[in-house]
Amino acid sequence: MSRTRPLRVAIVGSGPGGFYAAEALLASSAPGVEVDMFEALPAPFGLVRYGVAPDHPKIKTVIARYEKIAEHPSFAFFGHTEIGRDLTVEEMRRYYDAVVFASGAQTDRRLGIPGEDLPGSYTATEFVAWYNGHPDYRDREFDLSCECAIVVGQGNVAVDVARILAKTVDELAGTDITARALEVLAESKVREIRMVGRRGPVQAAFTPVELKELGELADCDVVVDPADLVLNDESRAEIDVLKWRDARKNFDLLSGFAARAPRGGSRRLAIDFYQSPRELRGAGSVKDVVMERNTLTGDAGAQRAVGTGRLDTVACGAVFRSVGYRGVRIPGVPFDEKAGIMPNVEGRVVRDGVAVPGLYAVGWIKRGPSGVIGTNKPDASETVKHLLADAEVLPPCAEPSRDTVLAVLESRGVRVVSYAQWRAIDAAEVARGRAAGKPREKFVDVEEMLSAASRS
Repeated sequence: MSRTRPLRVAIVGSGPGGFYAAEALLASSAPGVEVDMFEALPAPFGLVRYGVAPDHPKIKTVIARYEKIAEHPSFAFFGHTEIGRDLTVEEMRRYYDAVVFASGAQTDRRLGIPGEDLPGSYTATEFVAWYNGHPDYRDREFDLSCECAIVVGQGNVAVDVARILAKTVDELAGTDITARALEVLAESKVREIRMVGRRGPVQAAFTPVELKELGELADCDVVVDPADLVLNDESRAEIDVLKWRDARKNFDLLSGFAARAPRGGSRRLAIDFYQSPRELRGAGSVKDVVMERNTLTGDAGAQRAVGTGRLDTVACGAVFRSVGYRGVRIPGVPFDEKAGIMPNVEGRVVRDGVAVPGLYAVGWIKRGPSGVIGTNKPDASETVKHLLADAEVLPPCAEPSRDTVLAVLESRGVRVVSYAQWRAIDAAEVARGRAAGKPREKFVDVEEMLSAASRS
């Protein structure tokens, strides 16, 4: 490709992966790069805005870094613009030399058990998005009138769900949780939360920082069965021989929980290991969960859970599954249905093992749902390194014009939200929050967001 003009790159998705890719592109020594970032919602930041728990404000401070990236003169934000609906990938190839997909892992994996679709059975994704104010989930309803709720999974998202269910209203009132979510949680009758995992304490995926917070809840006792902390030889090897730092820290924290005397909290959070749900039962809604006790088999570092046939029925009215996430296919782009990602080699999207010129991936749609926010930085750098290496041989786009893209979208009735307009939305949310004693009160309706954007 002739480099007599800037390299035109589109980024689909405005979460951490997308912003770190933009940062790497704009900071590169390559002469002339223009980055247009596309986001289906009027608000940027993806997982940081709609996935990070409201009681974790420090994690959200990374947004300040993304704001600096967005100020670059060669960066443009196309909010409220959905690729596949407002603009096809094929059309994008006409306006961009390369397209980087940063669309994340948007759906939950299923348990694949009877009763999974009964009312009262929810996904962690929808619950988290709802209490964080994602417009697509604003009308979700969660029945918390039951005594017991079960969270299936033991990653950090599962911990977030359990912690939000276990916290008092006073602990959440000063956060940016939505007003509606706070109302529902205030009326919650849930007094027992059980977070269950199919393997043991050494294999749990939560991090020590997240786990430690559970022991700091104001009015909730955390319970761990000491019998679950008796390890087999392979699990001991995973801690002692393989020296998995987080596993050791987690185990020490869990041991501390197991040794605690109950403090008389109004709620109880049990962290249960070696259990898998086999069936959800109920006439019209979830009333019971059939759990099977597991044992571990396999070598250290590769142990898997195997059912023992020992079943137990637990009365429960709400189940939240958090057993993994997967990406969603975008029309016109290769997709691996089994893995739930775009097939790629170090970020170059491939079809039948052959790189598709001009298509790249970063973040969870590239590698699957793993790592923390910071993991996306080296991940994006790897992809961008290959994109820039390919730049000279990429087929040049026919119409390298940002104004043309805007004109096409306008002709289709798409109301594109610029970054300056997002700032108007942001300011309005902060003002609403200040009036309620919160850091912000998010708009949960797209039309309200667009109305606020028009004031810029």
